[in-house]
Amino acid sequence: MARLVRWTALTAAAALLTAGCSGGSSGDDQDDGDTSSARPSAAAPSGVPASLASQKLDWGRCKGTADAPAPGDDWQCATLEAPLDWAEPDGETIGLALIRSKASGDRRTGSLLFNFGGPGGSGVSMMPSYADTVSALHERYDLVSWDPRGVAASEGIRCRDDEAIGDAESVDATPDTPAEEQAFFKDAADFGKGCEKAVGKLMAHVSTTDTARDMDLMRHVLGDEKMHYFGISYGTELGGVYAHLFPKHVGRMILDAVVDPSADTMGHAENQTRGFQRALDDYLKSTGQDPEQGTRKIAELLKRIDAEPLPTSSEGRKLTQTLAITGIVLPLYSKDGWPTLTSALAAAQDGDGSELLALADGYNERDGSGHYGTTTHSQRVISCLDGKQRPTAEETRKRLPEFEEISPVFGPFLGWDTAGWCHDWPVPGQHSTPEVSAPGAAPILVVGNTGDPATPYEGARRMADELGKDVGVVLTWKGEGHGAYGSGSDCVDSTVDAYLLKGTAPKDGKVCS
Repeated sequence: MARLVRWTALTAAAALLTAGCSGGSSGDDQDDGDTSSARPSAAAPSGVPASLASQKLDWGRCKGTADAPAPGDDWQCATLEAPLDWAEPDGETIGLALIRSKASGDRRTGSLLFNFGGPGGSGVSMMPSYADTVSALHERYDLVSWDPRGVAASEGIRCRDDEAIGDAESVDATPDTPAEEQAFFKDAADFGKGCEKAVGKLMAHVSTTDTARDMDLMRHVLGDEKMHYFGISYGTELGGVYAHLFPKHVGRMILDAVVDPSADTMGHAENQTRGFQRALDDYLKSTGQDPEQGTRKIAELLKRIDAEPLPTSSEGRKLTQTLAITGIVLPLYSKDGWPTLTSALAAAQDGDGSELLALADGYNERDGSGHYGTTTHSQRVISCLDGKQRPTAEETRKRLPEFEEISPVFGPFLGWDTAGWCHDWPVPGQHSTPEVSAPGAAPILVVGNTGDPATPYEGARRMADELGKDVGVVLTWKGEGHGAYGSGSDCVDSTVDAYLLKGTAPKDGKVCS
């Protein structure tokens, strides 16, 4: 079971990409005199111990891993020490892995910090592959990203081993019988217990608020008076929380593929059900099919797979209904994936689940040897600490008809997910919805895509409204896929570039078609 609020389409498509980060070394690997580390004018975060506020990052060569080579020589890595518990900043610390590439031009504006979403996505692994997309910004900004606490190289969370993850794929995420429902909730409870056993007290200190506070320490240590930030998908929620906590420190901030801050657990699930169905409708129209008839055909296929999983070319593995839904979801993140979806659905209709299984494996970060990534583990621990709503099985059953009315393909899966995701979770959640109001902050550019499946367009306007009058500025793109910048719209890209490079925000409500 994997919640579909997920990192960007770029990250999902590169689900097996990982990279390592280490502290500094000697010789050519040392910082070459960049004065930004001296923090001449960066406002210090309040309440931070001097030992942490005055730390100097020891930038060095990034190390590769068994799964991915190290990035090129333009990239450096370091470790930032932050309080494990921000309520006790003088206590134990946690090391956060950072990566950067210095501005390529002479007129440096500062650092541009990226979060690519999730929660649970590794910025250390994603940043080098995203650099070409933001090459126009690299001339003026150091490109910087990091692995948030509990993610990848920053004490990344693993709640299950590969064998247990594989075994859990047989659990029906849309239970139809009491026995399936019992197995569904047992699996959910066991996952939470595995997380608690694996990470202990860290489980209570990986919230979005904790990470936003890490960001402000990062801003200061990097030497920036203002936070220049590019948040995508979940990264938009993180940016909104940062702006609420530190409105006077907001510089130029982009929020692209916007999470609706007014939605609770049920609301997010309904939003995504609408978003993925909308994307499916657009996909079906592009293939000349009637959306209603095409949806019905796919829903019937899923029912057949639920009754009898399909054989695949992967030895010993079959395509279950849950894996089939996951396989359908991945290519909807980007219009470029639509031809792949056509092929996979046709094969499944002919009785071969291999192509949909391969897509599901990409989403679930499973490689050819059966090793799984841990993005979903980190995502679940972070989101269950953030949100306190815990829908019961009874509440979910009552709402299922609404979900199914919105989408017979995605509704049952996302409806049941609300009950199973944080079921019997060992740590209480912090809030129903995040606080993102940021009175007094500089204008924040909020970019919404009308065809976004994972973070539907309506969330952009709601984010802008909650940021506050004269703060949230909405830019709309009438396009497809998860995220707008770098997705093929010269209008979007030039507007974002003008804002980040010149500080020129567009008029609220600008539309790019």
